[in-house]
Amino acid sequence: MAMMNLALDIGPLKPDVAPLVLGLVLFFLVFAVIAKGILPRINKVLTEREKATEGRFGEAEETRAEAERVHAEYQALLAEARHEAARLRQESVEQGNAIIAELRAEGQRQRDEIISAGHAMIDAERTMAEAQLREQVGALATELAGRIVGESVETYARESGIVDRFLEELRTAEPADAIEDKRG
Repeated sequence: MAMMNLALDIGPLKPDVAPLVLGLVLFFLVFAVIAKGILPRINKVLTEREKATEGRFGEAEETRAEAERVHAEYQALLAEARHEAARLRQESVEQGNAIIAELRAEGQRQRDEIISAGHAMIDAERTMAEAQLREQVGALATELAGRIVGESVETYARESGIVDRFLEELRTAEPADAIEDKRG
């Protein structure tokens, strides 16, 4: 009996069969309800989520591939635009250089025209000044000769052309190149 008392005192190590069977029946009943009713729904929801996730991954992969394609197109367009901008810059520089060269040539031509017109004007004024100077020198020389001689020699000088011959001798005595060098 002492042993039997010992067996009854251990309690949970030697359980009663009826509560154990009832517990097992209820466990399998709950397991069956969960396995038949709730687990298929959980599996269905998990499968749907997995498909949706995989579908989203597929869509995301397609979107990423499309984004990479668009980015590559953008980079190609950007490179083409840079190339076009460089070409336009080069054309602008070339056109600017051509315009500058054209304007320089036009300025050079205008400068040459102004200089030649100035030389022509100087030559004309010099010719007029020489003519006036001849007249004045001739008149002064005749007047001076008349004062020295004591009578008017103007008619004689005009008729004989002494003053003109004297001035012509002076002109031929000094070379024309020397006159040009003095003027330039």
